[in-house]
Amino acid sequence: MPEDSIDHIDFDLLNTRAISQPLITHMYTADPSAHVFNGKLYIYPSHDIDAGIPFDDEGSHFGMEDYHVISMDSIPGKPIDHGIILHIQDVAWAQKQLWDSDVNYKNGTYYLYFSAKSYDGIFRIGVATSKSPTGPFIAEPEPIKGSYSIDPCVFQDNDGSFYMYFGGIWGGQLQKYRNNIYNSLHELPRSHEPALGPRIAKLRDNMLEFAETPKEIEILDEQGNRLTEGDNSRRFFEASWMHKYNGIYYFSYSTGDTHYICYATGISPYGPFTYRGRILNPVVGWTTHHSICEFQGKWYLFYHDSSLSKGVTHLRSMKVTPIHYNADSSIQTIDPYNDLKI
Repeated sequence: MPEDSIDHIDFDLLNTRAISQPLITHMYTADPSAHVFNGKLYIYPSHDIDAGIPFDDEGSHFGMEDYHVISMDSIPGKPIDHGIILHIQDVAWAQKQLWDSDVNYKNGTYYLYFSAKSYDGIFRIGVATSKSPTGPFIAEPEPIKGSYSIDPCVFQDNDGSFYMYFGGIWGGQLQKYRNNIYNSLHELPRSHEPALGPRIAKLRDNMLEFAETPKEIEILDEQGNRLTEGDNSRRFFEASWMHKYNGIYYFSYSTGDTHYICYATGISPYGPFTYRGRILNPVVGWTTHHSICEFQGKWYLFYHDSSLSKGVTHLRSMKVTPIHYNADSSIQTIDPYNDLKI
């Protein structure tokens, strides 16, 4: 929901009607990436700060500088902030804007994948490693070769393979790429043309490199046609997430300017994925970003809104709520404020 549309909101009422409250209140946290390691829940959010940068469509006001990790033994439960696990000053190639990240684990090492803007003004994806899920993480000296744009999600399939999903339009710069090549003259497709899809690349065994050239993912409508750019209540904008339930691959994402978390399903990690519906209706704040994780036998949606900051777009707070699957494998749509219209 745009920041210029919040004047009418009664935040006391909204917070009373909210289905969940912020997990962390001593700082602002967003883009929560949730995983279970050794039976404990770990959440890796972005850390929002007031950088004093004016709002624009490129997201310049999101001036995040570091990452924290939050752990929980149960839901509900007490979230523990383990402090800074990586700072922009410790990433040699990155100039600013530590945006969304994700973490995964292999053979005794935890891998933190993160998006940041390099000194040439281009977003790339880096990786940092640690022997502990709570860090600290040590960044590789260069970004992943062939990486670009934002919002990495790393998914481990049942056969042990790891795949990275990434990309975001507008400030995430995905519209500048065709066939993995950057050109500043490229813009979004026309409204009747197929929308830009997120990217996928399998990771090498060392978890530090792409094993293949990134591929574009197709998101299809019920008739098998690619969603168009003008279909902005369903097309991909940013915030890729992949999870698997009952053998089905669920690719979920944000529609950005229409403020939905949607999902599509398929039978391969590469897709194509067929649009199935909405997981989360709009929250207060311009962005919406999420992860989905099973913990102690239940499935949860981790997301954020700007209710704690009373609608300030770049000062968000992460939340969690259960999700429920129907018998036909669809996910029940969640209203974040118990049907209260915002």
